Amino acid sequence: QVQLVESGGGLVQAGGSLRLSCAASGSIFSVNTMAWHRQAPGNQRELVAGITSGGTTNYADSVKGRFTISRDNAKNTVYLQMNSLKPEDTAVYYCYALIVLTNSPHQVQWWGQGTQVTVSS
Repeated sequence: QVQLVESGGGLVQAGGSLRLSCAASGSIFSVNTMAWHRQAPGNQRELVAGITSGGTTNYADSVKGRFTISRDNAKNTVYLQMNSLKPEDTAVYYCYALIVLTNSPHQVQWWGQGTQVTVSS
């Protein structure tokens, strides 16, 4: 069993910053892509930012220049630094990891429980 534990969500005023963290633990052989997705009420879950094991990053157009994704491979942890937050960033943010388990040769997708980010105007 793999666990993705998220932290760092909360309430912030527009223009402020938050830093999300997600630590993966369990029977992990390797962690490939890690990412952050978000889902606001009435909306589909969307990709915010992703990062490969080699450090290549990808961002949604709506957050480019404001958010930065990074990872610490030794800790199996991914971070999302969110600056210049806007009310439209309000959503539940979910950690995602593409993982190879110790008992399987196949990649599996794993999701965190989600952490609420609320940006007030």
